[in-house]
Amino acid sequence: MEEKNIKQYITKYLNKTLNSVAFCIIIGIICFCKTILFYNSTIAVNEPVESETIIGTVSFIIAFICWMCAIPNKGRVIVTIFMDLFYSILLFSDNLYYIYANSFLSVAQIGNIQYGNEIIVSIPTLIEIKQVLYFIDILVFILLFITRSFKVEKKTNYSKKQIIYKIISFFIGIILIIFVGNRYIKKGNQTSYNKDMQMRGAAIFGYHIKDIENAINVKNQTKYKSYHEMIKAYNNIKDKYANQYEESVYDLKGVLERKNILIIQLESVQEFVVNKEINGTEITPNLNKFLAENIEFTNMHMQSYSTTADSEHTTISSLYPVENGMAFSKYYTNTYDDIFKVFNKAGFYTSYMHGNYPYFWNRGNVYGRLNLSDLSLKEQFPDLSENINGDLSDELLYRQAVDKLVAFENPFISFIVAASSHTPFILEGLQDKSKVTVDVGKYKDTTFGNYIEAVNYADYAFGVFLQELKNADLYDDTAILVFGDHNGLSMYNDELVEYLTEKNPEIKDIDVELNYTRVLCGFKVPGVQNLKIEKMINKLDIKHTLAYLCNIEGGFSLGTNMFGTKDFVALNNERIIAENYYFDENWYDIKTGDKINIDELDGKTRELLEFYYDCMKTELDISNSIIINNLLK
Repeated sequence: MEEKNIKQYITKYLNKTLNSVAFCIIIGIICFCKTILFYNSTIAVNEPVESETIIGTVSFIIAFICWMCAIPNKGRVIVTIFMDLFYSILLFSDNLYYIYANSFLSVAQIGNIQYGNEIIVSIPTLIEIKQVLYFIDILVFILLFITRSFKVEKKTNYSKKQIIYKIISFFIGIILIIFVGNRYIKKGNQTSYNKDMQMRGAAIFGYHIKDIENAINVKNQTKYKSYHEMIKAYNNIKDKYANQYEESVYDLKGVLERKNILIIQLESVQEFVVNKEINGTEITPNLNKFLAENIEFTNMHMQSYSTTADSEHTTISSLYPVENGMAFSKYYTNTYDDIFKVFNKAGFYTSYMHGNYPYFWNRGNVYGRLNLSDLSLKEQFPDLSENINGDLSDELLYRQAVDKLVAFENPFISFIVAASSHTPFILEGLQDKSKVTVDVGKYKDTTFGNYIEAVNYADYAFGVFLQELKNADLYDDTAILVFGDHNGLSMYNDELVEYLTEKNPEIKDIDVELNYTRVLCGFKVPGVQNLKIEKMINKLDIKHTLAYLCNIEGGFSLGTNMFGTKDFVALNNERIIAENYYFDENWYDIKTGDKINIDELDGKTRELLEFYYDCMKTELDISNSIIINNLLK
């Protein structure tokens, strides 16, 4: 009897709370706690959450609580729970995407839903136990409603005093939103390309509200509205680079005149696998040999924390991505001074090959609009007998690519995109598992272990490709540029950090961040051997460099010569990587990992860092304006 009374008392108390404004306040507190968990999992990994961000978050939540309190009883409960569920899904989705791409979701990416399977297959590797906390209260509500512990009362009669309270509550919410909007939503302005900074400035609510506004008025976010304005800034920054840096420190101009060129993009191959072993076996023996015999670039950095399509876009156009494949999915009708146009004018036979169907990342439309001599997507290959995760296996792609290359007119330039080492790295469809030669040991069946195995297979296939080129008498006199498109593993993958720490016990957090952006890069230039270049380069530089080596006009390119002396690169999220310094919202010393107060530096160093920053902002403004406003049409 006593137990029954206790249960009745609890049920009565729960129902009383549910049917009062206290319920809205409790949900508000829970949402605040969830938000702090979200911040600590994203923007606060390296930097503590600023008090301004906390104040903004609290202000938004209080405004929403005021609005909820103004709603009649039954509607209030339903709307509050619905908003709580929606917010939990938003936090969870933003958190997952941040782990995947080190960025936050944007409504501008809605057009990419058709390619969502690329992220969906990665979800199991992105889930963390603590993410359950985003939904723990929702699970409690479901349990209480199933057990009928909650009963929502439909109240229709309110006293005059209660009505006044609701009106006051509603207007307090309005005033707060106006105040918060002026102070915080504007801080989410796209004048900053770094979404971490936008999130810190505007808090999660302000970020997403401003993001919607930016998506509606996307052209208003660009700095240059006309070609004349843009080209003036472009010529100015090119003059700065010409005054600051040498075009090349090697006498290589024209060494590739009338020679064949292969550009090979490897899926998810990061630089850290180069010349590394696991349990006594080389991870990438064929790539290691290729790099040792030719030119190894140890500091190529990806341009974007997202997709293969972004890497392709930057390689062919020498422009920054606009994030997550949108250059391919949304702006594919644009006109660029693309690499194929440049080499067509110079008399090269131009081709592109990829082992997936034309609809995937819109490649059929993107490359179909370019003046290619040959476009080979999956349907153009006669043998489709081996597929790995939906794409032709690298080996099968390479073997058939060589058959096509033999038939091409000379000189040719061909861009071949391999995909077997794509997330989730499980090599599903590989018919002969003995082609994976590494033993990952304790990492077996982990994301890291699967990644190492996938990269090892990609290396095997690359070795097959080189041998097939030799068999076809195409190897010796052909230039081959090979690079990874983007990261494969999340920045703070536990097994990755453990592996890196085993290789270098002195590793710092900044080393882990740079490891995330650094991809493999090697270059075979006939006549040039055993050269290692440690300067910073990126895929913006590819078109300009190949044009220099072939002694042809390179057209509009934001990149510079990979053999020159430019000593920094920028990413499309407003990060800068230089020889001694790294910028990610703040400046850091790469050697020590310490944050730098730029005002305390000597004048020469401060000027250098300001030069880097100004160039980065100008390049991003130019690139963004060109793509969104189609200024090169």
